[in-house]
Amino acid sequence: MSLSRPKDQAMIAGVCAGLARRFDMKPTTVRILFLLSCLLPGPQFVAYIVLWVLIPKS
Repeated sequence: MSLSRPKDQAMIAGVCAGLARRFDMKPTTVRILFLLSCLLPGPQFVAYIVLWVLIPKS
């Protein structure tokens, strides 16, 4: 399955939903993992914005 941002499951931009669809996971799981990763130091928000720009809409 190709990587794209679904409109029907998007909360903000659909990045987590697109990644969940690509890796056959639930969108809620990916969203929780992303939020937990924000507790660690690193460029998580920058990565989210970059993915928002790079992943096409479905």
